[in-house]
Amino acid sequence: EEASNRRNRGSSGINAEYGGDGAFYGPKIDIAVRDALRRQHQCATIQLDFQLPIRFNLLYNAPDGTEKRPVIVHRAVLGTIERMTGILTEHFAGKWPFWLSPRQVMVIPVMPMFNDYAIQIRDKLHNQHIVIDTDLDDGATLNKKVRNAQLAQYNFIFVVGEKEQNSGTVNVRTRDNVVHGEHTIEDITEKLIRLRDSKSNVDNLE
Repeated sequence: EEASNRRNRGSSGINAEYGGDGAFYGPKIDIAVRDALRRQHQCATIQLDFQLPIRFNLLYNAPDGTEKRPVIVHRAVLGTIERMTGILTEHFAGKWPFWLSPRQVMVIPVMPMFNDYAIQIRDKLHNQHIVIDTDLDDGATLNKKVRNAQLAQYNFIFVVGEKEQNSGTVNVRTRDNVVHGEHTIEDITEKLIRLRDSKSNVDNLE
């Protein structure tokens, strides 16, 4: 410890101690977040580096005409993307909010004759940059398809049949089996876009 302190003592004679994490070459701000279990994780880091400009002999011309030594700012907003993804996955327990979800909507036709309508809905929402899939497995029952979509953590499940096709609507429910009833394609598209752009952690269609 004493050797480390001596190493960090500059020409000014000021003894700058550090917290033992090896980041002793300049002031540093660590930003910690807490997950759903109240565990603390260090993610973002912002740090000043006075050493690399010296090692690389970096200089710039100041407005007064003199040469000055710059200071490098190390900035990591998320830390490592893999670590941040792991923290978020645990925090949400795999139930990603709509705006972050890799599986936002599943469209399920009640019978094969409505597959084309399901594909039409998928294409319309896909054009609005909604992550949407269709389950066209003719060998699975409707209940099985809905259950599979819920287990796969699709935020919303659209069930379509003859009634929905004739009226240009979809029957909406969530992965937690909350039924929102019928919505026109235009209405549900608008609500999903608004939900996505709000970046809310609550999947509220109202």
